[in-house]
Amino acid sequence: MAPVLAGLRVCLGLFFALTGAAKLTEQLSPQVHAQMKAQFVQFADVFPLKDLGYQPDPDRYLQAVGWIELAAGFLLAFGPQLLREISNFVLTLVMIGAIYTLLVLKEPVAMCAPAALCLGLLLLLNIRGRGTRPHKDKFQ
Repeated sequence: MAPVLAGLRVCLGLFFALTGAAKLTEQLSPQVHAQMKAQFVQFADVFPLKDLGYQPDPDRYLQAVGWIELAAGFLLAFGPQLLREISNFVLTLVMIGAIYTLLVLKEPVAMCAPAALCLGLLLLLNIRGRGTRPHKDKFQ
């Protein structure tokens, strides 16, 4: 089971790194980057802290999420154990935010499916990816 989870962790980390890179530059796919820019205008309008007086600039919001996904994706895929756990937590928060945003925008449930799938895989890695902890025998 450990090799399967390690493979899943690397693939999921690389997926996040790639999606982060697509947000940061149009070199990978101009169409995807343009679509992301347009979506983040809507995402900034429903930012959870808007009620507290903070509404991010859509371009900076896109850049921030892109850098977070890129860095956390690489750390999830190739980082040491502690940094993998931290990046898993950060990416989990990003996916919860993505699902929240899509629901507030009243997007179809199918639009939430990729974020929900990624969230489920991150939670699976968090729960199952820790391995077994050695326990001490009571009689030693």
